[in-house]
Amino acid sequence: MDVRNNVKLYRVKLGINQQQLGMLVQVSRQTISLIERGDYNPSISLVLKLAKVFECKVEDLFYLEEQIDE
Repeated sequence: MDVRNNVKLYRVKLGINQQQLGMLVQVSRQTISLIERGDYNPSISLVLKLAKVFECKVEDLFYLEEQIDE
């Protein structure tokens, strides 16, 4: 299973850029970019900070996607 996320969707909806989001949760713009691309799985504390900024549930922001073996 892969961890997927809706961070970019929520960020755009909030009307902020990656740099601004990074400042709100105390990480770099590069970290936000990596999270949005799915190249980095954030710590639990960072996930909770993101959910608080977006005023959403963690499971609305991050979810598991099953891989289908062919």
